[in-house]
Amino acid sequence: MKKILILIFVLFTSGAIAQPNDLKKPDSDPGILKKLEQWKDLKFGLLMHWGPYSQWGIVESWSLCSEDEDWCRRKMKNYVDYCKEYVKLKNTFNPVKFDPEKWATAAKYAGMKYVVFTTKHHDGFCMFDTKQTDYRITDPGCPFHHANPKADVTAEIFKAFRAQGFWIGAYFSKPDWHCNDYWAEEWATPNRNVNYSIKKYPDRWKRFCDFTYNQIEELTTRYGKLDILWLDGGWVNPDNGQDIDMPKIAAMARSHQRDLIIVDRAVPGKYENYRTPEQEIPLKPLDYPWETCMTMATSWSYVPDDLYKPTGKIIHMLADIVCKGGNYLLNIGPSPTGELDDTAYARLREIGDWMKINADAIYDSRPIDPCKSGNVCFTANPDGKIYAIYLAGPEENRVPAKVRINGFQPSQGSTIEILGKNGSLKWKKDGDVGFIIDVPSSIQKSPPCKHAWVFRINMNNEDRP
Repeated sequence: MKKILILIFVLFTSGAIAQPNDLKKPDSDPGILKKLEQWKDLKFGLLMHWGPYSQWGIVESWSLCSEDEDWCRRKMKNYVDYCKEYVKLKNTFNPVKFDPEKWATAAKYAGMKYVVFTTKHHDGFCMFDTKQTDYRITDPGCPFHHANPKADVTAEIFKAFRAQGFWIGAYFSKPDWHCNDYWAEEWATPNRNVNYSIKKYPDRWKRFCDFTYNQIEELTTRYGKLDILWLDGGWVNPDNGQDIDMPKIAAMARSHQRDLIIVDRAVPGKYENYRTPEQEIPLKPLDYPWETCMTMATSWSYVPDDLYKPTGKIIHMLADIVCKGGNYLLNIGPSPTGELDDTAYARLREIGDWMKINADAIYDSRPIDPCKSGNVCFTANPDGKIYAIYLAGPEENRVPAKVRINGFQPSQGSTIEILGKNGSLKWKKDGDVGFIIDVPSSIQKSPPCKHAWVFRINMNNEDRP
């Protein structure tokens, strides 16, 4: 057991962050590394994909791309006509029920600590008041500009979530399929990439780089304190011949937002401060900072009558991610009127009910070895306490009379309790690497919560490092 405690001590006292061998010169700035450690304590965040495309209930942006994929099929056969109709969605986008304070309140109750909002997706429509293009929500051509004083939805979302104590993250797409200097109107758009030769037209590419730089400068100077710049569209990178000068962009952004975490997704190197596996959970802990970004429903953007994950599954995923050292960035897509689905609100409430009892096992924790054994996830806090999160089965509504845990053994004299109930539980060693917790009938019949039960193991002081 001393080996486990020493590992916990090292995790919480080391200022260095382990990095994989394949990263190209990762950021070593002490301020950024410190900010990353603070970000790793947050554990749970909200991602929101929202734009005019929500009016059609389709996947965000991707139907504009002429790559032949089943998940972004267009309802219209004529590609040119489809693109024209898509752009016209700006003229009917009017989310009059937009209420960011309600979103922030619900997310806070769920236990979320940071938000990442799509200020611009690949289609180029800007959900902020940019001066670089009229393809934006604050343009007079968009009816919401006239109908609501909160037309700059990015400013309103950041303000509402910041008031609730959230870290603020700005999602920003590096490619811009509406910009004539990325997808030039002179040529066809065969795929997601720039549709002209950058070597042949360097001045045009320079204009696009300036356009991108200026928009990011707007976000980092006019929207209050930012903590995360979450850049999507990883095919825009120097190795792919599309160099937008990230060193220049990062230097500018951090001159306005000190120690800003930059996530240049899928571009290994100094500006991918953490990685973002999408719609999947790694099989084991990773030796670099990471978050799983995942949809609460099936789509990133709003789809009517979408199927939302059960609360128990979301909680189990949170425990699985956190026990492996990651953060969980859970996406919800607002509707065209600016509302979240009632089911999404119900899920947030139910997650919050669980978190109010079991948050000590989630926040500020780090993984231990083993991180998981069967249906039990393990985490540890700086004070040396170990948490065993028992993931209940689909029909398991009662805590078992005896809970067997494999992987390690507490030292003699350690105490165990179940979060949400008072009093210590009896336990005994079982074999060389396991132990059994006896659960009283009163707790079996009346569990402290649903979906997963957390046992706190208070180690005997003499075994602490």
